[in-house]
Amino acid sequence: MKQHKFRLLLLFFFFVIVAFTIPKKNIHVWLIGDSTVCTQPKDRSPVTGWGTPFEDFWDSTVTVLNRARGGRSTRTFISEGRWKNVADSLQEGDYVLMQFGHNDEAKEPQYKDRYTPVPDYKTNLIRFITETREKKAFPVLITPVTRLVFDSLGNIKETHKEYSAAVWEVGKQYNVPVIDLDERSRALVQKLGPVYSKMLYMQLDTMEHPHYPVGRKDNTHFNEYGARRMAQLVLAEIRNLKLELAERITTKVAP
Repeated sequence: MKQHKFRLLLLFFFFVIVAFTIPKKNIHVWLIGDSTVCTQPKDRSPVTGWGTPFEDFWDSTVTVLNRARGGRSTRTFISEGRWKNVADSLQEGDYVLMQFGHNDEAKEPQYKDRYTPVPDYKTNLIRFITETREKKAFPVLITPVTRLVFDSLGNIKETHKEYSAAVWEVGKQYNVPVIDLDERSRALVQKLGPVYSKMLYMQLDTMEHPHYPVGRKDNTHFNEYGARRMAQLVLAEIRNLKLELAERITTKVAP
């Protein structure tokens, strides 16, 4: 009996050792979305999408491929063939993080080519999910990150209500993890308040930066610091959701 228990104990330690020594498979993390995510051209700096600093937080088994592009909605991301390029390149075990909404909800006449009604927005998200899973990769939905808009009482406004709700509905229907960046970013902006939250966004005075000599008052796009804070929110939620991907995060992520 003692010899049998000893063998079982040896077998247990063997499996523990094997579990900790088998190398993790190299994977890609694909980012699809709009200008709040994408890698921005150098001549637009310090405008920065959160996908840029997001690349800095991973171990050597992860390659982040940022395919987000400015001005794109789910509809134009598909119609321009950008999604097909991603879908055709997916490999088993990859992740696809998708954050759209800013351009889908743009109803102004000058943005008619990108506007996507909520039902079509949901259909497009479902397509991303379905085709990701067909490649045995993992989809992750992200609600659109907040804009810098306060009401007269100093409360941050919810600027993506319909489209964030649509993300949650699709996530529930298709059992897809949802990172609520809309809610998390609003909480951060509210904590900082109407004055200090401006340090996250492209709020520049005249002659403050050579790329914007007349200044810029942009309540949508982030500077380098703001992009990093948003990336940290996404990373923290990956940990909170206990995705396998969280095991590959190496740098400490602020809550």
